[in-house]
Amino acid sequence: MTSKKIIRLLILLVLMPVYCFADSILVKDTAPEVYVVKKGDTLWDISNMYLDKPWQWPQLWRTNIHITNPHLIYPGDELRLVKNEKGEIVLEVVRELAKPEIKLSPEGSKSFKTPEAIPALPWSVIKPYIENEMIMSQQAYDRYPYVLGDQEGAVRYATDNLVLGKGSRRSKKDLNIVRKQNELYDMDGNFIGLQIRHLAKAKLVDADLGKQRLIKILQAKLEVKRGDKIIPAVTNEPDEILLKAAEGQTGYIIDDLEQHNLLGKYNVVVLDIGADQVSAGTIMGIYSQGPKIIDGKQPKYEGETDMIRSAFSQGNEITQPALKIGEVVVFKAFDTASYALITKSAKVIKRGMIVAKP
Repeated sequence: MTSKKIIRLLILLVLMPVYCFADSILVKDTAPEVYVVKKGDTLWDISNMYLDKPWQWPQLWRTNIHITNPHLIYPGDELRLVKNEKGEIVLEVVRELAKPEIKLSPEGSKSFKTPEAIPALPWSVIKPYIENEMIMSQQAYDRYPYVLGDQEGAVRYATDNLVLGKGSRRSKKDLNIVRKQNELYDMDGNFIGLQIRHLAKAKLVDADLGKQRLIKILQAKLEVKRGDKIIPAVTNEPDEILLKAAEGQTGYIIDDLEQHNLLGKYNVVVLDIGADQVSAGTIMGIYSQGPKIIDGKQPKYEGETDMIRSAFSQGNEITQPALKIGEVVVFKAFDTASYALITKSAKVIKRGMIVAKP
């Protein structure tokens, strides 16, 4: 039996009492009867204001024919809790027709500015990871050209520095300079990919240098060094984040993007689940499983003693159930892994913790 099948069985035992009520919607006693959406609110915060299970947010709008997409809520919307003809608590919105705003460009042309819906997750937290960070295969990383040095013989480079880089057959004008930050492995030790850190924006300088390229560093977040990779700049548009609960997917937290050992709310973690299983908005519970217990005259935790357990030693091995301690929301999925934001944590989150149905 694979490790993920074992996870599924363990979590099933813990969640069995909950499954019977999966379709019921329980609105919090503290939920406001009327709430006016403000700029700076997130859909996740408002969902948590009304529900213990925020992934049930779309169901709270089930009878509102005026709301075609419950994930699009705007500043100024007035949310009202009411009972429908069946006696069910539902949410209605009172939305004034927005007056079109006219935006004047420096050239004097006019354009209409459309109102923006509040984000699903805190944009300031996830924006850098959506725009710049990525997971890449070793093969793809090795193919890219790299920084060679500069005229001054320096070993570190910053904004406005000119550096020499290896040439590429398809050199583009707009570039990014990146570096391998970390190698990612699943809990069985299988290589998943490289975690890539964005260092700087750059552009190609027109110069006939044969197999080399002259590059100007435009905006450096971190120091650039020799050997750092030069890749084409790509505009990464954020995926539409539609909140939905995971169902049968299971996996692990295998890393975080800042190399912290102890993690909590609004830290970003890496899951060993790729785009074939999750997408932006998938909500998963975080589960902590205690160490195995060796049952005997004197119960011990596995690894507690240095004594080698012989085949004749007494004591059964007991696997503890996985207990829910938090939640994550996926906001960016790659082929073999995904980035997720910790939105709730009752205790410190660590590598190796299980993610599954919330």
